[in-house]
Amino acid sequence: MLDIPKIVPVFPLPTVVFFPKTYLPLHVFEPRYREMISESLKGDRIIMMALLKEGWENNYYGNPEIYPVGCVGKIVKNQVLEDGRYNILLYGLVRARIKEPIFKKSYRQAWIEPMLAMEHGVQTLGANLRDGLLEQLKEYGKLIGAQPQMEHFLKIEMDDETLVNLFSAELNFTMTEKQFLLEAETLSQQCKRLMDLIQFKIHEVAKGQASS
Repeated sequence: MLDIPKIVPVFPLPTVVFFPKTYLPLHVFEPRYREMISESLKGDRIIMMALLKEGWENNYYGNPEIYPVGCVGKIVKNQVLEDGRYNILLYGLVRARIKEPIFKKSYRQAWIEPMLAMEHGVQTLGANLRDGLLEQLKEYGKLIGAQPQMEHFLKIEMDDETLVNLFSAELNFTMTEKQFLLEAETLSQQCKRLMDLIQFKIHEVAKGQASS
């Protein structure tokens, strides 16, 4: 059973969508987020990553809007640099929905509700869905000239949740597409959304190659 606090610090970024069972390296340099990391390291080492909504540039140093679903992670490695900056490595624990934002510190916090249905119990895709995803990944790798690397990577033993989250995070999708994957209610739904996005990428690559 994951022990997730009810109130967590929130680290919003415009170019990161974080997923459970993945790792995220971060370089932390802004004073407010350096304070956040410092306080987190003294406690449970838990922070939540969230995606900034479009238009964040107009109020970045305030509290621009963020998407209501993010991923809670734990700092598993950290390095403090001489000037007070941090290098950290986060491991994704659970996706969570923000119930209420809190603005009492220099950085944002939030009351959250973990989406435990996605992370507790054994969620599997079933052989047909998993096999379909693997075939799509191989086809996509072949089209972009990375077939050997893709097939080598797919030989690594992974449970279904790790497989789906890893490729949701690593493939070349837009931030809003990745957010769409993160907000899936079940692993099967996330996998189907992932397969739809991969199929669209395959179509776009094939179309580009045919016209060149």
